[in-house]
Amino acid sequence: MKLLIGFVIVTLFSAISAEDESRAHFYKTFNKLHQEPPPPVSSDTGRILDVKTNWITQKLDHFDGSNDKTWQMRYLSSDKHFKAGGPIFIFVGGEWAVSNGYLVGGHMFDMAKEHNGYMYYTEHRYYGQSQPTENLSTENLKFLHVKQALHDLNHFIATVKKEVKGLENSKVVIVGGSYSATMVTWFQVMFPGVAAGSWASSAPLLAKLDFTEYKEIVGESMKQMGGDDCYNRIENAVTTLENMLVSGREAEVKSLFKLCNNFDANNDLDVYTFFSEMSEIFAGVVQSGTKASIQNVCNQVMNSDDDVQGLASYVLKQTIGKAACVDLTYKAWLETMSDTSNTDQIMRQWIYQTCNEYGWYQTSGSKLQPFGSKFPVDLFINACRDAYKNDFTNFAIINNIQETNEFFGALNPGTNNVYFTHGQLDPWRAMGLQEEGKATILPEYAHCKDFGSISNNDSEEMKASKEAVAELVRKWVAA
Repeated sequence: MKLLIGFVIVTLFSAISAEDESRAHFYKTFNKLHQEPPPPVSSDTGRILDVKTNWITQKLDHFDGSNDKTWQMRYLSSDKHFKAGGPIFIFVGGEWAVSNGYLVGGHMFDMAKEHNGYMYYTEHRYYGQSQPTENLSTENLKFLHVKQALHDLNHFIATVKKEVKGLENSKVVIVGGSYSATMVTWFQVMFPGVAAGSWASSAPLLAKLDFTEYKEIVGESMKQMGGDDCYNRIENAVTTLENMLVSGREAEVKSLFKLCNNFDANNDLDVYTFFSEMSEIFAGVVQSGTKASIQNVCNQVMNSDDDVQGLASYVLKQTIGKAACVDLTYKAWLETMSDTSNTDQIMRQWIYQTCNEYGWYQTSGSKLQPFGSKFPVDLFINACRDAYKNDFTNFAIINNIQETNEFFGALNPGTNNVYFTHGQLDPWRAMGLQEEGKATILPEYAHCKDFGSISNNDSEEMKASKEAVAELVRKWVAA
């Protein structure tokens, strides 16, 4: 009897493990698109000993005076360059776990050295080890909001100025990339005068439900770096796959992509999930890529005489892992983002923020991209409702987005002490300031690629941009 029970447990565990493995690609793809902007210096550098890990007590709800609950926010610090009276440099964390690389090298590190600054890296509530609640239930996630996080940052600045000798009158410079670049911009809106200046790399500012421009720029960047043949192959292959699924050739598609048997071509949400995930794989190539890495992927896609075979062979390398099949169903995607445990994953938290604040759903709503028409905004609206069992209707999400834009000013934030940069290849630039004179666009660079030290490897535009940041910081600190 004991042997039988043991066999059942082992069999059940194996089944669960196999199921998890077949869905692991969702985390892999998502994390690549929402990872910490790659630190300018590896964490294994000898200077790592200069960085200390610390914790600060934060209010759970900054907007409810009757709620006295608190939690511990993690932050990193380095006083390697600090001399009393020197400025405070803060790299602001976004939807990721903080690491040491920004405090041991890179452009902010160099500027802190020049000005004898104290360096910090703050971790955003609900990400990394900064977990305010015991789990990620929808009820608990109501405290996950950018306004709460900006209050956390304001409290952090006030606290270190009060508690660290020599910082009492220090000027503050805040730096961010991607979502945290949005934060360092909006901090100036909520708390004008607290920070002398902000450097915002790749900051989306316009909240929008149907972010069709994202996949347009993914396609443009692949065409620019990888060539017309690469773009056309993806477009032709996706069109063929769409036709195969509506003409009864579901078994062939399943075989090509090793889809698990539960995939149902008659279920729109399964079809949407399949094409969305495929497009996200290429988005990850572009958003975090370089000219060489994009060309490398295009070479792989072109390594076949057949469009569909070329596309499928590359996509399969990114999805299959060690699993026998790939679960690309809507149910699998939904269950992945419905995990309420405090783990090192970030999907549930970030998608909640998009439902509650931003939208930014990267859909197939434009014909000016190569990924077809089968992942409309309905996919994401359904996910908001189903993953959080909340009143995230289409109307509610649009209202949330409108409130964000009205409060923070969208593309007119009204700030005059923020330096904006965008990579020209970066799909997120479409939601940011791009006007000449208001932002610097860096040709042939992608997302958050300008945090390294000034280098001979920089393009002329990149070097000039970093020098412009350094000069602005001199003015902010001296003012």
